[in-house]
Amino acid sequence: MAPRGWRWWHWSAWPRSRPPFAGSALTPGFRQQLSTQEKSPQICVVGSGPAGFYTAQYLLKHHPQVHVDIYEKQLVPFGLVRFGVAPDHPEVKNVINTFTQTARCARCAFRGNVVVGRDVTVPELREAYHAVVLSYGAEDHQALGIPGEELPGVFSARAFVGWYNGLPENRELAPDLSCDTAVVLGQGNVALDVARILLTPPEHLEKTDITEAALEVLRQSQVKMVWIVGRRGPLQVAFTIKELREMIQLPGTRPVLDPADFLGLQDRIKEAPRPRKRLTELLLRTATEEPGLEEAARQAQASRAWGLRFCRSPQQVLSSPDGRRAVGIRLAVTRLEGVGEATRAVPTGDTEDLPCGLVLSSVGYKSRPIDPSVPFDSKRGVIPNVEGRVVDVPGLYCSGWVKRGPTGVITTTMADSFLTGQMLLQDLKAGLLPSGPRPGYTAVQALLSSRGVRPVSFSDWEKLDAEEVARGQGPGKPREKLVDPQEMLRLGGGGAPRSEFPGAGAGTKIPDGWAEKPRPPAAEVGWRLGPGGQSGDVRRQKGAWPPETPKGTSQDPLRRATRGFPLGPKAHLVQLAQQGLRTRSPGLRWFSDAGAVLARPLTMTHGKTEERNLGRRCHPAGIELLAVAVTLSLFLNPEE
Repeated sequence: MAPRGWRWWHWSAWPRSRPPFAGSALTPGFRQQLSTQEKSPQICVVGSGPAGFYTAQYLLKHHPQVHVDIYEKQLVPFGLVRFGVAPDHPEVKNVINTFTQTARCARCAFRGNVVVGRDVTVPELREAYHAVVLSYGAEDHQALGIPGEELPGVFSARAFVGWYNGLPENRELAPDLSCDTAVVLGQGNVALDVARILLTPPEHLEKTDITEAALEVLRQSQVKMVWIVGRRGPLQVAFTIKELREMIQLPGTRPVLDPADFLGLQDRIKEAPRPRKRLTELLLRTATEEPGLEEAARQAQASRAWGLRFCRSPQQVLSSPDGRRAVGIRLAVTRLEGVGEATRAVPTGDTEDLPCGLVLSSVGYKSRPIDPSVPFDSKRGVIPNVEGRVVDVPGLYCSGWVKRGPTGVITTTMADSFLTGQMLLQDLKAGLLPSGPRPGYTAVQALLSSRGVRPVSFSDWEKLDAEEVARGQGPGKPREKLVDPQEMLRLGGGGAPRSEFPGAGAGTKIPDGWAEKPRPPAAEVGWRLGPGGQSGDVRRQKGAWPPETPKGTSQDPLRRATRGFPLGPKAHLVQLAQQGLRTRSPGLRWFSDAGAVLARPLTMTHGKTEERNLGRRCHPAGIELLAVAVTLSLFLNPEE
């Protein structure tokens, strides 16, 4: 029996060309047309931070058929935008809105909770995709390499930032802030971020997305002084004027700068680039000029302070007599040699001890090698590349910090990632990438399922996002970040083992050995539409998936396509179309796009249009179009 409402649909609705008929069956010629028109290049991006999303954005914008899968080891997307940007800089996080639009694109999919190099190897990804882009950033920190670095009270700034930003791996960091002095080693933006968070009055952080656990520790903090230490001088600081101005104007604090550190700088900065000149002039004014009456009154009432120490290099972390905690740091006094960017710090032989109970190392991030098959420059901490093309590995690319090193801001990463995307598309157009179809996520999904890996989708993340926003409403925060991976898996609804077949949910039994079996050739499937749109016989290859319809089971293509799934058939039909079936050929894409529009229910919530309960209260016409797309994709091999 044909599904209700199919009679209104006519073959003339098929765009571009009308398929030939041989009786009531689809002919081999039509089957070939479905499989060869406008193949979709399958691209894999590893990492969902700014570099990964900007690379995906460029590819999707400049190639109308490309499909991009973004793999991420965390359960949630956005990388350092979520876990690195300071909670009191919400404007920087607005880029998440752009990334969300990219992730919601029908030709893009987020695959969280997948550790590339462990759960799936880079060679396996290269087998599944036409090209692979490594954009996994710099997930490690530069070690100090000095005695006492392992003492309690010594942390990397990366871990400290991850702690107050809700990075799950750092949720139990528990820094002891009962001391009155902290030392931050390094003079970049991250160093100023952690110093600012340490000194900001807690009430000023209560309306940010800082985690409640971190906020409670900061409320109990006894830190009154933060020294920010650098090996070189004022002309070599790496922080920007915006971050410096925030420190100078930080409520309840005053700057401590030694005017002697700035002697002779006025003449030396005349020829400096404008950003460096403006930054140094602000330092000079702060160090040498008397503040105005209002500023002087504010500083006089300040209960906390921060200062910059120049030409000092860490030599040893000093421990308490029992060796159980850090109580200070020994600094080697340095002098500067060279000019410009080549200026380097040379030890003078003198040292000084600076008492402190907390040491935060902010001397730089670094990337790790991801897979033995990928070349890696361990000295520079990058993947050797030429304009994003990995050296001696065709089809492998890189973008972001793993490409150029941990430098620059988000806009720098955007330009860098766009260039990598441009090189990839040039190679694709020139025929330098593998020809013919690639299975993409279908093949990777089978591997992950067989290894017990539980991927997380972007819709799973959106559930977590809604939960975080809801939890933050009570205290007036933009969100209360979830930090427990098990709770996140439970609330997100993801994490159920995924099968090889797109759309199969938890509990769907996969025949033994299916992961190793290819889809049956189109010639052996024999799917036919009978007169009037009625379903015909199905001849299935043994071991094919979905399994053969048992005798007496409805032959309705909609029900057959979703049989055995835990959700209703309508909901899964929409789910199938959204998981990439629409991109396989112009015909299937037209069916799925039109059907998805008609089958997508919309509700109004707080003045915003939101998608709710996909597949329910849907227009029947949309369901019928989706049924055609899904059944054709299931029973015809579009790659044949």
